[in-house]
Amino acid sequence: MSITTVTFEELAGMEGHDLGYTDYIEVSQDQINTFADATGDHQWIHTDPEKAKEGPFGAPIAHGFLTLSLAIPFWTELLDVTGVKTRVNYGLEKVRFPSPVKAGSKIRMSAKIATVTEIAGGVQIGVDQSIEVEGGTKPAVVAHSLYRFYA
Repeated sequence: MSITTVTFEELAGMEGHDLGYTDYIEVSQDQINTFADATGDHQWIHTDPEKAKEGPFGAPIAHGFLTLSLAIPFWTELLDVTGVKTRVNYGLEKVRFPSPVKAGSKIRMSAKIATVTEIAGGVQIGVDQSIEVEGGTKPAVVAHSLYRFYA
C-alpha cells in the first residue's frame, strides 16, 4: 500500500488515476455484532455463529453495509488531498455485493478515480471502488462513490 498525496489544485488532473490497494484488515465477529447493535439488524446469518454454520455460507457473514462502510477508513490509506478545508462523502451512484464476507475474513480495497468534476467551491471525484476478500474469486463490494473536496 502506498498513499497518493496531491494538492487540491492537482486533483483536477487525477481522472483515470489508479490509487492501488489498501492493506488487508480482518472483519471480526465482534465487529459484526457491534454493527448489528448499531443498526438493529440481528439476523442470525450475521450474529448466530452456530446457526450460521448450517446456513448457505457455512459461517456468519458481515452485513453488506458494514463492508461498504469500511470504504471510509480504507480511504485514509489511498488518497490524501492537501489544501482543502472540507472533505465529504457525497454519496453512491451504484453499489453491489457480489460475494459475502465471512467472519474472520480479511478484506482490502482498490480504487480508481473515474471522473473529476468542478463544483461550486470545489471538486467532486467519482471513484470506482472494489472491496475484495483475501483468497476470494469475486469482490465483496463494487461501488461507484462520489467524494467532494472544498478549497
